[in-house]
Amino acid sequence: MKLLDLNRQGGIGANCLFVQIGGVNLLIDSGLNPKHVGRVATPDFGKIRGERVDLIVITHCHLDHIGSVPVAMREFPDAPVIMTASSRILIERMLHNSTNVMKRQKEENDIPEYPLFSHEEIDRCARRMVGLNFGMVKRFHGVDPRHEIEIVLHPAGHVAGACALEVRHKHRGIFFTGDVLFDNLRTLPGAHFPTGHFDTIVTETTRGLTEREVGKERVHEVDALIKSINDTIGRGGSFLLPVFALGRMQEILTILHDARRFGKLVDCPIIGSGLGIALCDYFDEIRRKTQHVQFNRSTLKELKLKALPRKVTPGQDPQRNGLFVVSSGMLVENTPSYALASGLLGHHRNTIGFVGYCDPDTPGGKLLECKPGDDFIFETVHVRSKVKARIERYELSGHAEREELLEFALQATPRAVVLTHGDPAARKWFEGQFAARGPDIKVLDPVPGQTYQV
Repeated sequence: MKLLDLNRQGGIGANCLFVQIGGVNLLIDSGLNPKHVGRVATPDFGKIRGERVDLIVITHCHLDHIGSVPVAMREFPDAPVIMTASSRILIERMLHNSTNVMKRQKEENDIPEYPLFSHEEIDRCARRMVGLNFGMVKRFHGVDPRHEIEIVLHPAGHVAGACALEVRHKHRGIFFTGDVLFDNLRTLPGAHFPTGHFDTIVTETTRGLTEREVGKERVHEVDALIKSINDTIGRGGSFLLPVFALGRMQEILTILHDARRFGKLVDCPIIGSGLGIALCDYFDEIRRKTQHVQFNRSTLKELKLKALPRKVTPGQDPQRNGLFVVSSGMLVENTPSYALASGLLGHHRNTIGFVGYCDPDTPGGKLLECKPGDDFIFETVHVRSKVKARIERYELSGHAEREELLEFALQATPRAVVLTHGDPAARKWFEGQFAARGPDIKVLDPVPGQTYQV
């Protein structure tokens, strides 16, 4: 197998692997780097220009994995695109929203390259996208039909539609984990991977630097979150939950619904907004068509979810004595959570609680590093605030624990392991563990833009 990482900056960004297996050329994912704008945020397709791509595989619908799919399809107009049936329901909505965001960024920041693709191009691309059921064996070949591979998609947890990719060529098996979560969520069962030998494992490493403390298990973190919400409301404050629109929004709403149903959540207004609310309809459709998720749109009605006003005044505390569940999860500029945080932060009675990963360079990541009394500047809305609200973080990650990924890889007794989707230090932890526990395993941490024979 030959492998080339097209993610220009490496780490977690515009995820995209070009893989050559048995005469078949695969492109696995085609994301957009949230830290960059314009062409530099896309995979470096120039590295494989002139190469043939026989198949594009999408592991799931987060934008760091699908944000440049129409660009890839433009580059390789003959390549079919496969994904799970659930991802097929979601992908067009996610891409259309991305176009809208890029149009807004073009106007606000004068980015001439945006949007990278139009709504019309997404509609044209959709005809080439095919959804497969988990466990279905599909055969593909390159130019020469004698060179054939088998592909199977396996449930990877993480988010609705997420899959791992198993590729078989002759007697050799290669397994790409994609983004994976083994824990069951309220809305989604955990990953279900095949056991036994694989020649090569290509694994994500997101939480390589994170060791979950005893007592910080998911069930305890959910309890702590509900208690903090109750306490904040009881003190007359508001609680802001910044969430990712795809997956985390629906999971949190289900957690709140269950807590209220069993009398654990205080009676208070729950206010939501953004793409995540619109995606609730898609999750309901996935439940009805594939039984892959356990989310019913009636959850919104039973929670009596209220819509966030279209205009949120930055720097102004809304004083709703309620719970705000809005995106973005990292308090990215020009989002509802960013505007709300600028008004809530300066008051002791309020709480801002993060339930997912925050990149250190985002406003959310920077706020998590602050101490009470520090000054915090919301640059794009020109607000300076003292950190007076409680800033909390709950370990409700959508990614597997590092030990779980390590154990899965080791039980497969692979000849080689390839490390992907993780910061350098996170990958380093995995590299050290494999050196200690699987010294005969060849471990590869690919440099972007370099081709490797695995």
